[in-house]
Amino acid sequence: MESVLKSIRDSLVPIHREGYPFIAIFVFVTLFIGWLWAPLFWVGLILTGWCTFFFRDPKRVTPVDPGLVVSPADGRVSFVGPAVPPRELELGPLPRIRVSVFMNVFNCHVNRAPVAGRVMRIAYRPGKFVNADLDKASEDNERNGLVFQTERGPVGVVQIAGLVARRIVCFTQEGALLAPGERFGLIRFGSRLDVYLPEGAVPQVAIGQTAVAGETVIARFGGGVPEPVVRVD
Repeated sequence: MESVLKSIRDSLVPIHREGYPFIAIFVFVTLFIGWLWAPLFWVGLILTGWCTFFFRDPKRVTPVDPGLVVSPADGRVSFVGPAVPPRELELGPLPRIRVSVFMNVFNCHVNRAPVAGRVMRIAYRPGKFVNADLDKASEDNERNGLVFQTERGPVGVVQIAGLVARRIVCFTQEGALLAPGERFGLIRFGSRLDVYLPEGAVPQVAIGQTAVAGETVIARFGGGVPEPVVRVD
């Protein structure tokens, strides 16, 4: 019996604690509207299922290699190229290679550290809530930036709120030492993460590619590594 229970627990996807209050609200509203009119119960049940699905926090297998940068978020790679980091990160005025990952409302929204390093800076900036898939969101939207100090130089990570997102959550603090793939934040309900890479990092993903937080390698350190060649099927 114990082995059966363990098997069931292992097969269930964990739910992040940030989601419990929202799931409880969805359950209450579902019961209430179902009491008012029975057909609405099924609509509420579907929405409650979506809310539970949104706050899932699955286990990930992260490659432990100081030469790799992994994706901080699940979603679609929406930008790969040079861009000037936000001023509050204090990474200088020169462009750096930026990799952006856009999360829709069906992606897992738990954010993970792209590299091993110490969090040297956390900077929050209020702003707008335009579509996070647009490039101007990097400048205009509400955001929270972190700077990881690594052996290869500082790596900037920016949590950007989106059109639907209304809260950026950051679990870590300045001075914390994080491992690659370790959870550091979450955004509700649809947003984007930008990663600003130091000199010598070569992107390993292409625009339109699907990324998995803590598992997909988005960049590699080392000047001798060629840029990836991709094909669209």
